[in-house]
Amino acid sequence: MKHIARLGAFAAVLAMVSAPAGAQDKKVLAIVVKGLDNPFFEQINLGCQKWQKENPSSEYTCLYTGPASSADEAGEVQIVDDLLTKGVAAIAISPSNAPAMGNLIKRRAPDIPVMTIDADFIDADRGLRKTYLGTDNYLMGVKMAEHAAKLKPSGGTVCLQLGNVAADNINARAAGFRDTIAGSKGTDRLTGQGGWTEIDGCPVFTNDQVDLANQQMADTFTAHPDLDAFILIGGWAQFAPQAYAQVTDQVMDKLKSKEMIIVAGDTLPPQMEALKQGRSHVQVGQRPFEMGYRAPTVMIELIEGKQVADPLYTGLDECTLVTAGTCLAQ
Repeated sequence: MKHIARLGAFAAVLAMVSAPAGAQDKKVLAIVVKGLDNPFFEQINLGCQKWQKENPSSEYTCLYTGPASSADEAGEVQIVDDLLTKGVAAIAISPSNAPAMGNLIKRRAPDIPVMTIDADFIDADRGLRKTYLGTDNYLMGVKMAEHAAKLKPSGGTVCLQLGNVAADNINARAAGFRDTIAGSKGTDRLTGQGGWTEIDGCPVFTNDQVDLANQQMADTFTAHPDLDAFILIGGWAQFAPQAYAQVTDQVMDKLKSKEMIIVAGDTLPPQMEALKQGRSHVQVGQRPFEMGYRAPTVMIELIEGKQVADPLYTGLDECTLVTAGTCLAQ
């Protein structure tokens, strides 16, 4: 694991050294994501690149980096550690393991602005960063629950698919989902509230691994043929369209009749195609491109000592089969 982390950190430094001509002398605004293997984060990269193209004369350059694998929590921490050592003007972090990343920032106590993007620190560590830019994750869970309840007014059996155990953003969505279904804050598990019950063996944790996410879905469908709802709190399984199609082929009749429903997070192109094919019923999407595009400006404002709101929410898109062609923000 340490070897992988070191390779990831080396890649980050290499990215800075191999910046376009003239960029080497610019001050670095670093965006560190959970993993470069996740297409969701590539949208953040595209936003970073757009900002770069629109601000060629800026004294700052936007650096996007992260470990090769989203499962490499230690690698992400190491990359941030190495960037702080090398020296950057500001840093925006999407922590995979929020407590571990918070511990690093406490230990290093950097004198540059630190913000979070996409995923936040745990409550106790939020004083370590200046602001959070991204989704209102609790609200995202609320919206997923509202759609599930509309599709299944009487409730039913449900399995939630989560990411890393310590991912604050994913846990916030799960809390929003459960609290909304139960009608009560602080609901740890659905045991009949609102007619909904989480099945044994769930939630399942993907550790942000796409192949594992699809296998978990397939295993759940086989073990629980009467399942009423599967909730992808994040879109992992759908990031591999062919594998996801094979998994949902198992239950297409049930999906078409809404005997079983799938509500999923995110609205990337393959996910929207899955929705249009009836392989999900609702996609509640974040706006990662906007996160990457806005992050450099926010970091510059922090460097300049300007007042920056906390948090900075980027909004949600709620897509159903009926609205699939018009639901995404332009």
